Amino acid sequence: MEENKDNTQESEKDFEGNYIEKFQEQKEEEFYPGGIISWKQKKGKIKIYAQHSTLELSIINAKILKFRYANDGYFEDDFSYAIDPEFELGNTNYQFENQEKSLVIKTDLLLCLINKADATIKILDKNGKILVEDEKGYHWKDEKRFGGHVVISTLKSSKTNKYYGLGDKTGRLNLNGTRRELWGTDCYGYGNETDPVYKNIPFFMGLNDGEGYGIFLDNSFRTFFDFGHERKEALSFWAQGGEMRYYFIYGPHLEDVVQDYTELTGKSPMPPKWALGYHQSKWSYYPESTVRDLAKTFRDKKIPCDVIHLDIDYMDGYRCFTWNNERFPNPKQMIEDLRKDGFKTIVIIDPGIKIDPLYTVFQQGVHHDYFCQRMDGARFKGSVWPGPCHFPDFTNPAARKWWSGLFGGLSQDGVAGVWNDMNEPAVFEEGTFPRDVRHDYDGHPCSHRKGHNVYGMQMARATYEGLEQFAGNNRSFTITRSAYAGIQRFSSVWTGDNLASWEHLKIANVQCQRLSASGVSFAGSDVGGFIGAPDGELYTRWIQMATFHPFFRTHSSGDHGNKEPWQFEDKYLNIVRRFIELRYEIMPYLYTTFWQYSEFAKPMLRAISLAYHNDIETLDREEEFLLGQHLLICPVSAPKVNERMMYLPEGEWYNFWTNELILGKKEITVETPLEQIPIFVKAGAIIPMQDKMQYVNEFVPENIKLHIYKAIKETESELYEDDGLTKDFEMGISTLHTFVQNIVDNKTSIEHTMDSEYDSGSKGFEIQLHGFGIIEKIIVDGNTVSANNNATIIIDRNFSTLEIIKQ
Repeated sequence: MEENKDNTQESEKDFEGNYIEKFQEQKEEEFYPGGIISWKQKKGKIKIYAQHSTLELSIINAKILKFRYANDGYFEDDFSYAIDPEFELGNTNYQFENQEKSLVIKTDLLLCLINKADATIKILDKNGKILVEDEKGYHWKDEKRFGGHVVISTLKSSKTNKYYGLGDKTGRLNLNGTRRELWGTDCYGYGNETDPVYKNIPFFMGLNDGEGYGIFLDNSFRTFFDFGHERKEALSFWAQGGEMRYYFIYGPHLEDVVQDYTELTGKSPMPPKWALGYHQSKWSYYPESTVRDLAKTFRDKKIPCDVIHLDIDYMDGYRCFTWNNERFPNPKQMIEDLRKDGFKTIVIIDPGIKIDPLYTVFQQGVHHDYFCQRMDGARFKGSVWPGPCHFPDFTNPAARKWWSGLFGGLSQDGVAGVWNDMNEPAVFEEGTFPRDVRHDYDGHPCSHRKGHNVYGMQMARATYEGLEQFAGNNRSFTITRSAYAGIQRFSSVWTGDNLASWEHLKIANVQCQRLSASGVSFAGSDVGGFIGAPDGELYTRWIQMATFHPFFRTHSSGDHGNKEPWQFEDKYLNIVRRFIELRYEIMPYLYTTFWQYSEFAKPMLRAISLAYHNDIETLDREEEFLLGQHLLICPVSAPKVNERMMYLPEGEWYNFWTNELILGKKEITVETPLEQIPIFVKAGAIIPMQDKMQYVNEFVPENIKLHIYKAIKETESELYEDDGLTKDFEMGISTLHTFVQNIVDNKTSIEHTMDSEYDSGSKGFEIQLHGFGIIEKIIVDGNTVSANNNATIIIDRNFSTLEIIKQ
């Protein structure tokens, strides 16, 4: 943002007739805090009074500092949809010093200097290395059109800095040199340059000379981030209203930053395990006979699948919470029959409620004033699929409670999950709600300028709370297209209306990595592209990549051709089947990885720049990613490719397909025949796998397979088990297996500990060794069990020590 220009907006229409906004380039006066006059300490906060503004600095813990500014002498109510209400403050001990030129705040890990002359800020690590430093620092302008202020913060930057995050943004993974906008947008058929897109996560990470940090701008107004796009020496972030309130989060490792941010905004609940299976969707599967035929074909062709999605055509005239009785005369029986064959049913619910005096949901919303209103009191009316609609104000707690209660009927019918769409919010007339629409904002009344970016999140929240209300002891499942920071507490996400193209396969890869680095691991794309018809090769390559994405769903717009796996030639179908089977085989590893995310906020997908940021060769890599701690994936993102280049990070890696051991920290060429993509396993990993299944928990495996990859140093692996369906695990009914592999001379030892309150039903572990060469003997708890390299070894699941001795 050129900070001598006004950001006042005026409306104009784009080529599709939607209203967009542009910036008028008029000089506007900028205001700055000025010199510091006085200050006051109170527990973990310091209030600093400058000539024209007040700064409140809160020490959240040794690694997180919170900055707030008040321009007119008072602060807003410190309310946030993003911050997890269950977040607990850590060590807030600090030292405060009044030095000649600066106020100095010290934690165990950080040093914060606030310049007395102009209230600018510099943050250093405990060794005195500068992490971030204000350039212009905090300043603001009058918002002439709507009132209030445009609040801006400008830091020093350089072309060598790296920036990551901001949710589902397209474009390069490294944000340096770009400008990005957060204003949730229904961007049908978006491209790699489209901005803004669906989600609004104002959190980014910076890497400054090897040290990582994050900044979370907790402001739901339309926000912007300029990473050296306008001036290479400056990083600016600003919002078109509200308060400048941001959190600084220190790493120094980027993964630490993601974990701390995720702790701050909330961890994801454990999903039902079936939600990690394969999903099949289309706009739209109807009538009932089509759905039954779809399910039967999956089972007949032995293609694993857990979930079938029903799009808007299951409804009566697109009225939410209804069924079209001609297309689905007995939905409860259909859903029960599908359940018996291993399928769960998910239905779509949009926010638009049809204006129909005979429609009960409409009647209730009008009677209780749950719908959004315009400035002068009229209910907002906009058109979506049902025609003219009113829209609930999901920022109103009473409206959310009402909405949650509406899921009773669908839950009784057996619906297992709900998919929220069109919740940016999207309307056909102007793209979204007019700015004068009013929101309750949980008792902080505001216009749509402030409520827009949180609308989809609060709809997903109300949906999640409704499903939880009727789920009993079972876990619920929600998907949303639009979101704000903290959405992971309520919902999974997908990346919206993409295209059937090789470019979009790459975009999906980057978006899912970026979402995971923004606290939202439970993410995926519409496999094969929502718009258009992929050929068999593109669909196959997309399935291969999505096998390793947490949310795994094929979805299409229907009118561009179906995307069921059997629509393609057998040579593609057989490969697609094999990779979906692989998804179910690695389910123990995938489920454990989700538990590590849910319990410890560890991102499930990790760009190699996130996991190995000390290696400069990783910092602009975009295609290679890790699933969990031990699996490295590199999709094939171009047609007719039989080999590709990729980067192996430091350490030693086993080729999943060939067991070849390769030393990392270099670029390699990998063969990529159609039936393979590059998959590597980190040396020392123990990967738990199971027999292939047609759906999650189709049967209890007699043994869990432990694929043991020979270590070069001490390496820890885990296997987490619970029933995958109920909330019994919250009462400790689960089992955590920890495996520590170490090597001394010719002997590899694996120490196994088990925190067990849950019996999975599996009897033992089937041991499969990789990279060990010729083995003299294998000893389990002091007893020699085998000296045959090719034998399958079954050991008790309660073993303590496994020793592998080479000749």
